[in-house]
This record gives sequence, structure tokens and C-alpha cells, in this order.
Amino acid sequence: MSENMQQKSMLLSIPVAPIVVLLFIAVVYFTYHYSGGQAEYKTWAHYGGGPSHIQYSVLDQINTDNVHQLEAIWSRKIGGKEKADQMRLSPLVIDGILYASSPSMKMIALDAVTGEIRWEFHMPQDYGPSGADKAGMIRGLASWGSGKKLRIYFTSGHFLYAVLASDGTIIKSFGEQGRVDLRKGLGRPHKNLAVFATTPGVIFKDLIIMGSSIPETLPSAPGDIRAYDVHTGETRWTFHTIPHPGEYGYETWPPDAWQYAGGANNWAGMCLDEKRGVVYLGTGAAADDFYGANRTGDNLFANSLLALDARTGKRIWHYQFIKHDVWDRDVSAPPALVTVERDGKKIDAVVQVTKSGHTYVFNRDTGESLFPIEEFPVAASELPGEVLAKTQRFPTLPKPFARQVVSEDMVYGRAPDKQAMLLKQFREFDYGGQFIPPSLKTHVLLPGMDGGAQWGGIAFDPETAIMYVNSNDVPWLLQLYETAPLPPGSKASDVYVNFCQSCHGPDMLGTDDSSGRSPGLKNLSVPYTPRRMAKVIRLGKGSMPSFAEVLGWDAAMAVSEYVLTGADNPIATAVAEDTPFFIKYRLNLYRMWRDSGHYPAIEPPWGTMNAINLNTGEYVWRKPFGEYPELAEQGVPTTGTMNYGGPVVTRGGLVFIGATMYDRKFRAFDKSNGELLWEYVLPGSGMSTPAVYEIDGRQFIAISTGGRKWGGFKANGNYLVTFALPKAVLPR
Repeated sequence: MSENMQQKSMLLSIPVAPIVVLLFIAVVYFTYHYSGGQAEYKTWAHYGGGPSHIQYSVLDQINTDNVHQLEAIWSRKIGGKEKADQMRLSPLVIDGILYASSPSMKMIALDAVTGEIRWEFHMPQDYGPSGADKAGMIRGLASWGSGKKLRIYFTSGHFLYAVLASDGTIIKSFGEQGRVDLRKGLGRPHKNLAVFATTPGVIFKDLIIMGSSIPETLPSAPGDIRAYDVHTGETRWTFHTIPHPGEYGYETWPPDAWQYAGGANNWAGMCLDEKRGVVYLGTGAAADDFYGANRTGDNLFANSLLALDARTGKRIWHYQFIKHDVWDRDVSAPPALVTVERDGKKIDAVVQVTKSGHTYVFNRDTGESLFPIEEFPVAASELPGEVLAKTQRFPTLPKPFARQVVSEDMVYGRAPDKQAMLLKQFREFDYGGQFIPPSLKTHVLLPGMDGGAQWGGIAFDPETAIMYVNSNDVPWLLQLYETAPLPPGSKASDVYVNFCQSCHGPDMLGTDDSSGRSPGLKNLSVPYTPRRMAKVIRLGKGSMPSFAEVLGWDAAMAVSEYVLTGADNPIATAVAEDTPFFIKYRLNLYRMWRDSGHYPAIEPPWGTMNAINLNTGEYVWRKPFGEYPELAEQGVPTTGTMNYGGPVVTRGGLVFIGATMYDRKFRAFDKSNGELLWEYVLPGSGMSTPAVYEIDGRQFIAISTGGRKWGGFKANGNYLVTFALPKAVLPR
């Protein structure tokens, strides 16, 4: 036999099936790898669209040419008679099933094409935790496994739950009878803590990595980052964001702060680099948000971006945005994993947008900033005991997407009498840049406490390296008031001033700001007895902390009776200055600065949509985002409004976003130039991030709606609304 014939014979003798399998695996791998991981962006199996959290879809069936034909194909009211209260959920879509949770502690699975309910999981009454109203603020879910083993993880109140995706059965082998108590394992009496998780964790292998949402004033829990076993709920690792003795950053706090300080928590969400095994997350301010005499130092790892080893929780690198924050400059949006170009080279990066309206882009491996950062001196505080950092820092590119300085020529009253009133107010305020030290005098904070980028985060187009971000541009008022130690015999009204006035106001009327952090106590919708209200004071509820560490039962009962009946009875136990939970200066309400018509007191725009090229740091387009319907009817050009919830960008050339608070509109913009191509009035405010998915060759977009009474409109319940092109126009 010739040599050529021998070679042909050898080739024919090699089994064909393994070669085909290997070729198939190689094609899948290279297609996925060199498409930037875009294979995952055909469905919405993760919060943020994928572990990288870039809120992007490769789907292009709906595009700039046909989006005007988009229609609502089903709408489902979630929760029956429950209140419509800021439903913020971005649902998951896995194997044709849409998973969502409602504001009244209910999980629901629906057919993602028809909206037909497959199952519902109602929280058993004995599972109803204090603070259950936080369930309405849940922004997403997490999943693990596949097929019959698929699990859905969600939070309600103080607990993390696991249920089977197939039928909603609670998995009792997870944690304690199906739930993990997020208050436990923090090194403090757990029954005295208020710990929630409004944003889902990320899944890495057999771990679910969780942040938390906790009160922003003392007493408050520490913001530990924790990884739980997806099977058992056992804690596998913990990262202390308030470092313990011997840990990196410990010297940036008082020596015993780890035992009493709170905050520095990740409440806005995380992203995960599965290949590197690294989780990236941002943290909030340390408690108390506005006065830090009991936490001298820079306070690592508050207000920071952290890169942690997802396997162990070990710190890889960090960057602190604000040192010793007293302006409530939480990292309020999840980071996102992007790839950008520098000098002709591709660089894997992580991008973080902030409340201050800045965009930071870091090398994913080293933490090196890809744009210049400038450090500058800031003023010192005049309050006793308060020691602020001497310098702060911001990137020089990209330029901020929210205004940085408020001045007299920006004051905007819409009518001569209102203009005069606002100018008079303004001249009595402190104003200027972002780092005016808080004091007993009111100062105008811009961007405000809910300014710049919020928890909806960014959308990033990997084909163009353009980032899309919506921004709030509304001024808030920051003013402190002084409290005093309370000896035995002090009146209930004194206790109210020390611990309640900050949020509920001296007149108990609160404010109607968008955050819900300053609710009124008059004409409560829930009937409270003094005993029931005292229990809430002691245990905490929603964003309200537990006061069990500082108020005895008698003081809690006295305050309850004062609020409900006006009886100003004395307390038996002291509230002393020598406790670390005593805060000498507290915030005088969360307040936006508005005119008598409740419109922001500076010239528009009050909300914007922004497109920024992350290769260059230059803006592609920028425009006002949202409107007040009554002003629009008067012919007032688009002003922009407060907005919560994020955008999604698609290969079809579109940016989809709800988010605007007052007009209830769901919009589609041309991603190349910002032209509005389509809009739809939702049954409630769409303050959530939409989910984009494909089933049987058809593209769908789902968004959840709800919301309090905004601009004269009150939503009648919470809804999921899903859109698609009519079947008649679909390509055959």
C-alpha cells in the first residue's frame, strides 16, 4: 500500500462522532467568546440581563424601522388588592417562564408569551417578618440550576428564600425551613437589627453572594458582604466592609467602630466576571449619613468600589469615591463589566456611575482608572467633633451627566411671585459645590440625595462602546438640627425630637419626596395601637432602623402614645450621650427644594438621558427625559423629571426605558441620536428596568409598573406589561 493510501486509511479509521462533538463545542466556545459573551443576551435569566450587568440584548427583531408598531400583548395585575407602592422589579425569564415578586410577599411564575399564571407562592403568615413593606421595593431575583433543579432566590423582609422554579415549592433544606435570616452572623444581637436586601445577589458556581439594605442612621447593622451555599444556606464567606482588627482599612475608623458602626453596605447590586471569578460591587455611606463624629477617619470601605474574589471573599482591589461621607453619596447604581479600547488595544474594564453624576472606568484586573482623576481641597466642618477629609476627587472625563454647582441664575420659579419667593429663600441658603459641610444652616445640595445615577444603572452597547444612563438633576436641602441627652423623666416629645423628627418632621407630616424615607405619621393608612407602634419602633420597619439598642419598652410606648394621642408622658430610662448610638446632629428631613407647585426650584432639565462613548469619554447625545403631564398640556417644553429604573439597549438600534416618575411613559429611543421613536402610557409609573427576551423566534419586552400618587395620578395596583410586534408583521 502506498504512503498516501495508508494516510487515507488512517483518517477513515478515526471515529467521526467525537470530532463532530469537539467541532461543535469549539464553534460554540469561539462564537460566545469572541462575541463578548453575547450568547447570554437573548433572554433575561439574570438581573441586569447577564452577570456583567450591561443591560444589553442582541435581539433585533424589534428595530428602528418597526418599533412604532410595538403593542402591549398582555398585562397582568400582580397582587390583587395590595397597594401600588413603587413596584421596581425587573423580572427573570428562563425557559419561557417569567418570574416576578409582588409588593405583598408573593412570588409568581407566568407564561412569558401569554401571561398565564403557572403558580403563585404566598408567604405563610408565620413567615411574615417585621419590615415586610420592604418587599415592595424588591428590584429583582436570582436563579441557580436548570431543568427540574432550577431554583429561584428572592428576599422578603429580613429573609432570603429559595423555591423550586417548577412549582414554587419552598426548599426547606435551604437555611432554616427554606429561608436564611439576613440579620444573623453580623456579630450583633440579630433581633435588634433591621437588615433587608432590595437587590438580588449574584450566583457564582454554588454560591449566592449577597449585599443588604439597612437603615442609614444609627443604630444600624454593618454592611457585610456574604456568600451563602445555594444548597444549604450556610455562610461560606464574609467580607467586612467595616474592617475588624487586623483587617485592611481598620485604621481608617475609630478602634472600636467595628462593634457599633453601621452602613457601608451594597444595596444597589453587583456584577460578576465568571471567567475571572471576581465580583464587583459598590457600597453606601457609613451611618449616620450626615454627621460622623463617632466615625473619624476616611471610613473604608464605605462609598467604595470593591473587587472581591468570588470564591473566598478576599479583597483584590478597591477604590473609594468619597472619603468620610456626610452627604449621603452612596454608590447608588450597580457596576457593569465592559470592554473598551485604548491606543488600539482592548481592555476589560468595570464602569461605575455615581450619585454625583460621574462616570468612573477602571481596569478590571488592576483597579487603574482609564480616565484622569483630579484631587482637590474641600472645606472643614464647623460642627464640634466632626473631622472631614481634607481632599476629595473626581474624574475629569467623561464630563458629569448632572449639574455640579447651583447658582442664583439657575433659580426658576415659572412666575414672578414664585421667582421672588425662591430667590429670597436661595439668598438665605448656603450654596455652591458638592462638598459644603453640613451644618445647622440649610444648604442646597446638587446633585441631590437621589441625584445623578440611581439603582437602575447603565446600559452598555458592546458593539459601539456607548454607555446609556438616565440621571436625576433636582436640588435637595440639607440641614442638621441638634439633639441632647435625655435623663430619666424626659418627655416623650424629647424622645421624638431625638429619634423621630429627622424623618417624620417636627409636625409629624414628613415630606412627599420620592424616596419614601420621610413618611408622615398623621392619618396613617394602617390602624396602629400604641403597643403595635412601639413594637415597630423597637424592631424597625422598611428603611426605619430598630431602636431596641437605645430605647427601652417604656420609652417606645411613650413615643407611640405621643404620636397617636398627643399625650406627652415622661420616660423612666435615660438616653445618654456616652452611647455610640447617640447622634448629636441629625438631618432635618429628606427634602427636595421645590416651589409652591411642587416643581424643582432650578431651571430644567430635571432629568436627562445620556449617551457617552467610553472609548473616548465624549458625549454622543444628551436630552431632557420625562415630563409633567400638566406642564406638557400647557405647551411647556419637555422639562425632564425624577426617574428611577434603568435602560436596556438592543442590537435593533433601540434604547428602551420606563423610569420617569410622573408621566407613566415607556419609551424607545434611537440609540444613535436619541430620537424618540415610540412611547406608551403604562397603568402606573414604570420605575423598573425592563426585561428583553425571545421565545420561539419572537422578541418580547416586559416591564413592571406601580408607584405612589405622582402628579395627581395614583396607580390602581401593580402590573406586569409585555410588548411585542403584532404577529401579522413578523418575518416568516
